[in-house]
Amino acid sequence: MDLTAVSYVVYLPISTALTSWVARTLSRNGHTFLADVFRGDEKLADAVNHLLVVGFYLVNLGFVALWTKTGDRIGSATAVFDALSVMIGTVLLVLGGLHLVNVYVLSRIRRRGLLDREQRPPVPPQGWALPATPQA
Repeated sequence: MDLTAVSYVVYLPISTALTSWVARTLSRNGHTFLADVFRGDEKLADAVNHLLVVGFYLVNLGFVALWTKTGDRIGSATAVFDALSVMIGTVLLVLGGLHLVNVYVLSRIRRRGLLDREQRPPVPPQGWALPATPQA
């Protein structure tokens, strides 16, 4: 078997497994964060969580598929490991970058929601103060 094909056979399962593991981890642990972002609306948090996971899979597996092709022909075992380290390292960087972008956007949404909560009075006003009359 050609060593380039060996690198593909090793790269695809590793990248797919990493993508799947990260997606499951983000889905499981991100639900609490999303519920807070959406002010306790569990159904909305579940829906957004599922949509984020689907989008995560589509983007990352699409990237993995596009990144599979190496530019050079691999001629030695050392070159296989060199190619794998570049391909898998790039996939991990893309996974991390997309995760950071998601967390940043969601934290901005959460912060805006917290600011809205802080601007409302905690209890309704019980009365109004009359303007002061000037003393003569």
